[in-house]
Amino acid sequence: MSKIEQFLKDKLQDRKNNLSIRNLSVNNFPFDFCSNDYLGFARSAELKKLIDDHITTILHYLNGAGGSRLLSGNTAYTEETEQLIADFHLAENGLIFNSGYDANVGLLSSVPQRGDTIITDELIHASIIDGCRLSHATRYKFDHNNINDLEDKLKLAKGNIFVVVESVYSMDGDIAPLIEISNLCEQYQANLIVDEAHATGIFGNNGQGLIHQLNLTEKVFARIVTFGKAMGVHGAIVLGSKSLRHYLINFARSFIYTTASPIHNIVAIRSAYVFLDKSDHQHIHQKIDLFRKELKKQSITALDSKSAIQGILFSSNEATKLAATILQSKGFDVRAILSPTVAVGKERLRICLHTFNTDDEIISLVKNLKELN
Repeated sequence: MSKIEQFLKDKLQDRKNNLSIRNLSVNNFPFDFCSNDYLGFARSAELKKLIDDHITTILHYLNGAGGSRLLSGNTAYTEETEQLIADFHLAENGLIFNSGYDANVGLLSSVPQRGDTIITDELIHASIIDGCRLSHATRYKFDHNNINDLEDKLKLAKGNIFVVVESVYSMDGDIAPLIEISNLCEQYQANLIVDEAHATGIFGNNGQGLIHQLNLTEKVFARIVTFGKAMGVHGAIVLGSKSLRHYLINFARSFIYTTASPIHNIVAIRSAYVFLDKSDHQHIHQKIDLFRKELKKQSITALDSKSAIQGILFSSNEATKLAATILQSKGFDVRAILSPTVAVGKERLRICLHTFNTDDEIISLVKNLKELN
């Protein structure tokens, strides 16, 4: 066996030994409490028909883009869609990326420079961490949602300063204190970047996000909005000024050096926004309220969350995996989130609520959670 093959096997064995090995699965369980399809758009027959009907109105469209947007992959339709989305979120401009990962890596690796400072929440998404690593800027982390610790880090910052947070955190489901963070950024002349991946479609008028709900649209340097969660399709957009858009076109490597999304994907994104405009924006919050009420009734402790992401902590990878296996055996698609994805001792069941989960399914899930104790 070659040295590199032995290395691979040894690293995988380490993961098996601490019960953190990852495997792909094609298992489907009857009751979805796992996916990020909060509003049911990904499974919506009505949205699918809207996409299918819309694509027929575009003549001579290609199956693939044929190249990057700087070569053959750009269309007027894509640029119109970017502006429509920017207008919806009350932003000046926007640039579509192929995924949320590409958007965060592209933005964070290209805008901050050597001598600048990036300050991120300690629980920030891996895509943002990777973007920061590709930047030559100095990076600090502050304790999760801790305003005092953020200010301590701001006092150390030099050059152009970037504070990067999520509005709703993907693993804990809790909400950043965005008004306080924005005020600090203003005080220290820092540029606020907010990933709205898990707030889009859930918070704000018509699902415009938490930045919109809190009237902070003029206070942020950039927002990242992804389409693969509540919007039910795929891709992402960086929202900001016209100058930021043009800068990213010139310097964001994850935009420049990749084949553009096919027109069908752009149609899907645009159709999802049309569909969002006529959706019931209180329905998901009714499901969240029911789940929290049932947890309280059953005296179950959960992470504090007003979002569609709910977390039940366990003491180890082994205990969390066992809990998930028991729930799955009863038809509930609930997945274990293990270390190193989360910190040791913070392993949890990550439960996602959806508009299509019936009240009976939610009540039954909570009763089964109680039986795990």
